[in-house]
Amino acid sequence: MNSKLKISIYLVIPLLLLTVFLAVFSLNLYLKEQLAKKKIIQSPFSSLTLSKYPELKNKFIPIISAKGVVVMDADSKVVLFDKNPNLRFSSASTTKIMTALTSLEEFQLTDILTVNQSNFEGSVVGLKEGEKLTFENLLYAMLVPSGNDAALTIAQNYPGGEKAFVKKMNENAAKLNLNNTNYKDPAGLNDANYTTPSDLARLAAFSLGNSEFRKVVGTKEKFIYDTSGNSFKLDNLNKLLGYDGVNGMKTGYTEEAGEVLVTSKSYFDKTENRDREIIIVVMGSEDRFFDTENLLNLVSGNISYLTIHP
Repeated sequence: MNSKLKISIYLVIPLLLLTVFLAVFSLNLYLKEQLAKKKIIQSPFSSLTLSKYPELKNKFIPIISAKGVVVMDADSKVVLFDKNPNLRFSSASTTKIMTALTSLEEFQLTDILTVNQSNFEGSVVGLKEGEKLTFENLLYAMLVPSGNDAALTIAQNYPGGEKAFVKKMNENAAKLNLNNTNYKDPAGLNDANYTTPSDLARLAAFSLGNSEFRKVVGTKEKFIYDTSGNSFKLDNLNKLLGYDGVNGMKTGYTEEAGEVLVTSKSYFDKTENRDREIIIVVMGSEDRFFDTENLLNLVSGNISYLTIHP
């Protein structure tokens, strides 16, 4: 081997080693930077105790028309039955669950809000421009008969207006890790609002922690008044309210979404001597009440709680 070739080899090997070292060093820096960006996000749900794991005693498939379904134990978030749980659907007026939770963060029940317009689409209570109502009365008007006029009035009175309110709704969805949920308006009129049965069930379970929300969605009928004394009679659209332990929660419908219903059911667990709650979500249904009744029959007296050993 001549001297020039030897010199070339001696030069190339160190260069190759240097190149490999720099590549490994750069990759290490990149990985450290990416890991530093990752944060552990605290769950918005209270600590779950899975000492008792819910399970259906007898498993059967109920007759339902809904394209998406989730039946969930509210305490543990364990899903007892599902159908297309992660498929996105238009959320329709179940959007108002998030509207209610977002507005309850900002307004006091006694705050006076002003109606800013008269022309509202879809289901309305009949609010007129210039009328003033307490936030509490608007909350009832939005959740009991699903008044779009009440939902929009609440959002328009939010600091920054409706656009800022919808932004806050999406921020709250992100905080709750509802990664397949997006809002475009506070009433659910825009079919670009979307969620999944799984996300909607988790949102419903979270909402039960708000006592004011629970009280409102469990109300069958109510009279509310504006500050001038004009009255509005509100009737709940949920036909199942009060049936078989049903204590809420929200209906929804558009041509795009089909029929939607979120249901919360309470029952007494004799084995642990305490109340438990079940969340039922049906989306894209042809008959939301019939579907939900069949799902109520699925869980009624059919849940056992298994002891989990670590």
